Amino acid sequence: MQVSAGLALLTTTEAAEYLRLKERKLYELVAHRQVPCTKVTGKWLFSRADLDRWLVAGSVRPHGTLPEPPPIVGGSHDPLLQWALSESRAGLAILTEGSEAGYQRFLKGEVIAAAIHFHDLDNPETDANPEKLAAEPTLFDAVLIGFAAREQGLVVATGNPLQLESLSEAHARDLRVALRPAGAGAQQLLIALLRKQGLRVEDLRCALVVPTGPDIAQAIRAGHADFGVATRGVATAAGLDFVPLCVEHFDLLMRQRDYFRPPLQALLALFREPRFAIKASDLGGLDVSGAGRVRWGP
Repeated sequence: MQVSAGLALLTTTEAAEYLRLKERKLYELVAHRQVPCTKVTGKWLFSRADLDRWLVAGSVRPHGTLPEPPPIVGGSHDPLLQWALSESRAGLAILTEGSEAGYQRFLKGEVIAAAIHFHDLDNPETDANPEKLAAEPTLFDAVLIGFAAREQGLVVATGNPLQLESLSEAHARDLRVALRPAGAGAQQLLIALLRKQGLRVEDLRCALVVPTGPDIAQAIRAGHADFGVATRGVATAAGLDFVPLCVEHFDLLMRQRDYFRPPLQALLALFREPRFAIKASDLGGLDVSGAGRVRWGP
């Protein structure tokens, strides 16, 4: 882009190039009144000086900048993540409520990071995390950091005494399922996998609804349910059997300002240590070769 020294205003195309954004993303920011601009004769114009101040201040929200978040990682549960938060001594607590709940807390500034694994209900094998984030204009300053590719599947009793191999078989045999709450990544995955087979969650025999994967494992060990959807790591930690169904991306969402600060840097530093990969191997069903890499950014 060639801009003369005296030019104070940029067109939408020029502003998108200046900000290194796609024009579609810039239009989303404009629609949500998230970026300084003005409309003249039906066209949006952007003051380069205002854009520079906007970038430096990092404040584009009409209601002001979000407060400093507490040192809490919200979202989905993962045994390796829980271990890493403790071993890194980063001073970060964990609040496991499921991907959607953690994501919403993150948008409100109530957690410093959110652990997420979203699923496309029409295509459960799709990498849905970046698509979910790209649709949210307020994540202009966020970054998605890879944590692990995880095996998701059916957690069953030790030895798989019911010889369960698929969801369609569980439905046909009227086996009892332990479900996760609406909005949990595992629940999204279950809905998507059932949809591929022409089934609904309502077609399964629900034994109970529990907040996390480990709670599914506990329900199975206690005999309250026959199976549930969770990761191989959850099954391994509980001494249960596992029937793999798919592989998903499990990522950490954070603001760029927080990425560079000591707590999250301490956690990210652990990802590069040999003991992190060893722990992942012990839990099983985890590929951490991409841990710490940026997977998405606006």
